[in-house]
Amino acid sequence: MKSLFVAGTGTDIGKTHVACALLTSVIAGGMTADAFKPVVSGFDPLDPASSDPARLAAAVGEPEALHRISPLRYRAALAPNLAARLEGDVLELNALISACQARLARPDRDLLLIEGAGGVMSPLTDTATNLDLMVALNLPILLVAGSYLGTVSHVLTALEVVRARGLSVAAIAMSQSLEAPDLHQTAEMLQAFAPGIPVLTVPRAPAWDASPLANLLLEGQS
Repeated sequence: MKSLFVAGTGTDIGKTHVACALLTSVIAGGMTADAFKPVVSGFDPLDPASSDPARLAAAVGEPEALHRISPLRYRAALAPNLAARLEGDVLELNALISACQARLARPDRDLLLIEGAGGVMSPLTDTATNLDLMVALNLPILLVAGSYLGTVSHVLTALEVVRARGLSVAAIAMSQSLEAPDLHQTAEMLQAFAPGIPVLTVPRAPAWDASPLANLLLEGQS
């Protein structure tokens, strides 16, 4: 089974959009795929269908799997540790690691995506960030970025901290931002500063074809 950690250079830059398209493409190609987002904030229990875990569940063809895909769900649109505190919970890094490792231990999919919450350095608990979870899991990273002015700096900063902790980036997916410079031109500029890492563009379209990304990430998989 191929497993990847879907990380972002920030919040609301398209991690779930990219993950859903990738899952859909893999399944359409005759393989199996699943997702796990251990904690999500900004979850409206009165409108669960609009949530990230619901979108991931739909992408894998199991709309009823929302609770399995995201076992920890909090209402406030805040960092997960703050959202959890408002509901009387305290998030612990070891518990999040254990939940991810338990899912990784089930070899029942050709591709498993573990999606973080927020950006690489966004807090998950009172003392740990997404990066700490990523280091503990030691998975290849699919780094998702926007295409807004300034994104190249944010991507290169994320690459520096990720590499400093010994992690590898399998690919960068640049998701098109609204009212941003030309998507492809920005991706080409980024590629010059990130040699050896494939940079793929993700147009702002619901029917984006993720098969090139799927083929790249699953190369060599049976």
